[in-house]
Amino acid sequence: MRTIRTLFVFLALAIPAALFGQISVRIAIGPPMLPVYEQPICPGDGYLWTPGYWAYDDSISDYYWVPGTWVLAPEEGYLWTPGYWGWGDGGYFFNDGYWGPEVGFYGGINYGFGYFGDGYEGGRWDGGHFFYNRSVNNVDVTRIHNVYNTTIKIHNENRVSFNGGSGGIAVRATSQQEAVARQRHLAPVAAQTNHVQAARSNPEQRASVNHGKPSTGATTVPIGFNDHQTAATPRSTEPRAVVHPKDLPPVARPEPFNSGNAKADQKYQQQQNKLITKQTQERQQLQQKQDMEHQRAVNANTQQLEQKHQQQTQNLVQKHTSQQQSLQARQPQARPSGGGGRK
Repeated sequence: MRTIRTLFVFLALAIPAALFGQISVRIAIGPPMLPVYEQPICPGDGYLWTPGYWAYDDSISDYYWVPGTWVLAPEEGYLWTPGYWGWGDGGYFFNDGYWGPEVGFYGGINYGFGYFGDGYEGGRWDGGHFFYNRSVNNVDVTRIHNVYNTTIKIHNENRVSFNGGSGGIAVRATSQQEAVARQRHLAPVAAQTNHVQAARSNPEQRASVNHGKPSTGATTVPIGFNDHQTAATPRSTEPRAVVHPKDLPPVARPEPFNSGNAKADQKYQQQQNKLITKQTQERQQLQQKQDMEHQRAVNANTQQLEQKHQQQTQNLVQKHTSQQQSLQARQPQARPSGGGGRK
């Protein structure tokens, strides 16, 4: 399959002043049709459905299916905008999904389960809890009580998996959706990234092998997340899995920095101390919340609760790491040595 490579570097909206790169591959042939699969039951409160999609492995020139899965929202009030394949400059390229306060444009693709091409009909945030629409989600109401039932009329019944080009969905982003794209966003969390890599390494997920019908259409939680087989045979040399904030080492305190500008260095040190204090408090708050959930979960599924706590902790670590990197980018610049005095 012929590919056209293009490098895009753009400003990340997840964290102010933070940059990250996106390497995109343009493909001459669009991805297969979306497969039909069943949605697994929601594992717990606060999990949002992220639909499956076709990704591309340039090393083997083949598409592979990334299963749909339930992912714990990285922040209260945040929703998932799925990624999608679009057409441009003579090839298909993938637009990454993201977390944000509103659902943006995802190519008009009907991913199902609430993502019917425009917005999200699978649920909404209200009073700090996510309420699930039972008409499009597989939810156990004996465990999750924040539910409602609204029937959705679907206008797009096809399973085309790309926008534009020959045979693609002929829909463009509205001005409102373009505005959403400029809002503050968060990149996929670590569990989602690992999920993609696990799907990529599984030959049965490749389109050339499954002919558009992957063996695993969806999973309850991301692949490799708290894997049972790995847990059953742990290696003594492997570090203990971090499940709760109390398992984390203390927030790292950087060495004092000397740029030659004492006033700027002092301000930067104060910003560092403020950030460390804030992050330590957020760890403590999350730990207290998880402790309370353990106390209330007398008859609950402990394994699922621990999975939820592990993902919460991973999301917090990812958020704190990004905050630290953002602050480091504003570190005072060292004054050049020599060169005379002021003009």
